[in-house]
Amino acid sequence: MSVLVFVEGLNGEIKKSSLEAASYGSQVAQTLGTSATAVAMGDISQNALAKLGEQGISKVLYDADEKLEKFVAEAYVKVIAKAAEQENAKVLVFAHSNIGAAVGSRLAVRLNGSLATNVTTLPKTDGAFTVTRSVFSGKAFAEVELTSDVKIIAVQKNNFEVSQNAGTTATVENLSADVTDADLTTAPKETVMQETGGGVLLQEAAIVVSGGRGLKGPENWHLIEDLARELGAATACSKPVADMDWRPHHEHVGQTGITVSPNLYIAIGISGAIQHLAGVNSSKVIVVINKDAEAPFFKAADYGIVGDAFEVVPKLIEAAKALDK
Repeated sequence: MSVLVFVEGLNGEIKKSSLEAASYGSQVAQTLGTSATAVAMGDISQNALAKLGEQGISKVLYDADEKLEKFVAEAYVKVIAKAAEQENAKVLVFAHSNIGAAVGSRLAVRLNGSLATNVTTLPKTDGAFTVTRSVFSGKAFAEVELTSDVKIIAVQKNNFEVSQNAGTTATVENLSADVTDADLTTAPKETVMQETGGGVLLQEAAIVVSGGRGLKGPENWHLIEDLARELGAATACSKPVADMDWRPHHEHVGQTGITVSPNLYIAIGISGAIQHLAGVNSSKVIVVINKDAEAPFFKAADYGIVGDAFEVVPKLIEAAKALDK
């Protein structure tokens, strides 16, 4: 019996959230006295797969079928289910992502398993198998007992450190689930993972710099981008900004946009409506910059700066530049 970790790829590399899931899975395997195996498909290089050994993965099962280069839920489920059967895996680990959610829920039905999403802790295995998960947009936590023989865990992003056992490699073995055209009939419209203005994927970012109507116009967005560039961060925006076409809609964070859980979320010129807070509540640290001392966002902030963004942000950019010297 092994712990099976599903890893997602992008442009030949493993996504950061999947590296976190791999590290989590290897720790679970150590607790259970077994090994951790990864299953992967799509456009991922052999070198990236082998480097999963640095996260504690001993073996990688890789389906190189070209039909799997684009995500199709039913096809991915078929591959992962075969890997789980081959490895007799009773614990399956995913990153809590759009793909992980689509695959994890289907696998729970197919394998008659228990599913816990947005998991924030390693499982407790003394008598029962329990995990803690974030609920109500990060406002509360729930302890959940997984009672089925097969247990499926989707790990919250940016919640676990990526292990770095340098020089350790995993063996890579071919896996064929014999995916047919019938398995691809539920293929969705093509979607593209897009980098934000900071050059970092928003869903994967450890730091997010976000702007609102307080920036007064798209011509001032260089302040957000410059700060993000110095911090190695992704850029985001509030819904009104996207609605006014100042920024593309894939940068919109909030209840009707993308939900993020970075280590640091910097909100500049955003009032902090409840819809926006619903998308950022899982952030570990929230910094708010707003000239309105009564802005609702300050109530949710860990740190706040009452001041004009056009005066405060340039000083932050200079301070960030000084850190690199």
